[in-house]
Amino acid sequence: MASTILGSISLGYQPLWSQLRQLCGVQLFVGVDAHIDALHLLEALDELWSVQAPVLLLSVQSPRLLRDILEHAPANSPWIEVHETQLHDPAMAPRVQQAHQRGMKLVWRGEPGARPGGALAPCFLRTMVTLTAEEALTSLRVSLRKHNGTDAAQARHLTNLSSPVLPGQIYEAVASRVLAEHCLDEQRAWGVAGWPMEDVLHGYRHRQIQPGQQTITRLVEAIDADDSVEHIELILSEEPILAYRFLRYANSAALGRRTDIDSIRQGLMVLGLSLLRSWLLEQLPHASGDLNLQPVRTTLALRAHLMNHLLDAGDGDDLRREVYLCGLLSQMDLMLGEPLNAALARLPLSQRITSAILDHSGPYMPYLDVAAALESPNTQATRALCDLHQMNSEEVNRALLRTLSQIRPRPARGLLLA
Repeated sequence: MASTILGSISLGYQPLWSQLRQLCGVQLFVGVDAHIDALHLLEALDELWSVQAPVLLLSVQSPRLLRDILEHAPANSPWIEVHETQLHDPAMAPRVQQAHQRGMKLVWRGEPGARPGGALAPCFLRTMVTLTAEEALTSLRVSLRKHNGTDAAQARHLTNLSSPVLPGQIYEAVASRVLAEHCLDEQRAWGVAGWPMEDVLHGYRHRQIQPGQQTITRLVEAIDADDSVEHIELILSEEPILAYRFLRYANSAALGRRTDIDSIRQGLMVLGLSLLRSWLLEQLPHASGDLNLQPVRTTLALRAHLMNHLLDAGDGDDLRREVYLCGLLSQMDLMLGEPLNAALARLPLSQRITSAILDHSGPYMPYLDVAAALESPNTQATRALCDLHQMNSEEVNRALLRTLSQIRPRPARGLLLA
């Protein structure tokens, strides 16, 4: 049953970030090419989604499928988005009311500046709001007042302003770091859909981004606790900058190695944990405590894990590590603030990795293509890429759900995948 259903849909996803800059939810976009059974779809998702994973919010792009879900789905189903435009269908309102009465968790979503109104408003657990430019400006002014409200003239001008950002709701298309901080830290929004990566990284344009302080601390603690090499490798490989620097260090002339080290596991085995610990302690004084960088790191790690899961089950561990590294390094220019070709030239990477990232060719290119496409609501583009690269849609959807359902947020410490 699950195989038939998962082969009949196309998926995309968007992370939902909490105040701790952890994944508190995943918005899963569901596109369908033909009519499918709503309950069978929910059962298929339930088989693959762990109860320890973040909240799953379904954004169903087919009005017919959405109506069927609202009419038949049980109360313990994933959260369901209902867009304001879908409520124009006269058949939708009674189904929303029925679903609410059964205990389903519904999320209203609308155009910029819109809010739910009328008799259906109480049916929604949360709203997903896009602020207008004017609302965003008002929010920034309120934030400014809270932080710098010492000037009397400025204070009189801003006194009557109140933020349009409400506690407990979800805000999307948040374009700036300051606005994201206002939503999450000052107004206690439930979450932010997507992350203002460009603006956060723009703040580092004149300085290097450093590895996360908490990740380095976790690694030192893991070494001291005599954790397995596998666990230490997992922690290290989820911090892109640290993984990149470790590979550069492992291949540095100062260590006098005669052979290239082209994977994190090889570096750990050759250098040993004692030398790794000493190197980590050298990094610690310069490490970053900026939580706003955590969604950036997590986004890169998620792509790498997804590419890993997209490989066939029979592929060996060394190949999986290589394709994971391909995903992790595919956006390293964002973290380093320099062209990818310059950044990758400093590492002894396989031709398979550099071809996929720099030349859009080679055996890993299809996996990178599809993994990047899944980071979008454009499910038709994903389906087209699967057809182009002759990748099975069911297996791609399984890989995505497996990746997302294995997320285990660690408060203030980063991503952990089971």
